[in-house]
Amino acid sequence: METVIQARAGAGLAPPSGLTYEEFLQWADDGMRAEWIDGEIVVMSPASSSHQRLSQFLAMTLRAFVDFHKAGVILTASFQMRTGPDLPGREPDIVFVTASNETRIRDNHLAGPADIAIEIISPESRTRDSIDKLREYERGGVHEYWLIDPQRQEAAFFSLEDGKFVRLDADGGTFQSRVLEGFSLRLDWLWARPLPSFWDIQKALGIGGGD
Repeated sequence: METVIQARAGAGLAPPSGLTYEEFLQWADDGMRAEWIDGEIVVMSPASSSHQRLSQFLAMTLRAFVDFHKAGVILTASFQMRTGPDLPGREPDIVFVTASNETRIRDNHLAGPADIAIEIISPESRTRDSIDKLREYERGGVHEYWLIDPQRQEAAFFSLEDGKFVRLDADGGTFQSRVLEGFSLRLDWLWARPLPSFWDIQKALGIGGGD
C-alpha cells in the first residue's frame, strides 16, 4: 500500500482503489478536489468561473459575519469533511464550524459534521448534491445544509430536527439561518451581476462599512 500512496495525485495517474480514508488523505495533493466513498476516490471536475465567484462571495459574506461575532470558523474547498466513521469523505464548497465545535478541525479534514455545509450545484453535481449528500449530511448530523443552484437561480435550505432534515422557507426572498443567529441571506444577492460588493454586504449585515 505504501507504493500506491506514493503515486501522488499530481503524477497524472488514475486514482488508486481500496484506500482507507487515512490513506486517501495522505494520497490527495494539497488543493486537489476529490472525495472518498467506500475506498474509491472520485476526482471532482474543475469549478467554473461563475461557481468560483459565487463560492468566494458566500465565503466572504459568511466570514465577515462570523469574524465580527467571533462565532467560529469558515472553511472552503478543498477541505475534507467526514461526518462519521461509516460515511464518505466529502468536500463541501463551504463549511461553518461553531466556536464550540472547533476541536473537530484537523490539519487536513473536519472530523465530524459541520454546523453549516454549503454546496453550489453544477449540472454534473446536481444528483450528488441534492440526493446523495442530502442523505449523508442528514445522517451525519450536519445542523444546516444549503443548496445553491446558480443555473436555475434556486436555493434550498435544510435544518436538522430530531435527526431529520426539514426544509426552511426563505420568507420574502430572505433566508434566516437557525445556526448563525442574526444572519440573513438575501437570495437576490446570489443571482446579481455583478455580485454585491463587500462594503454593501457589511452594511446590510449591520457589521459596519458601506456608508
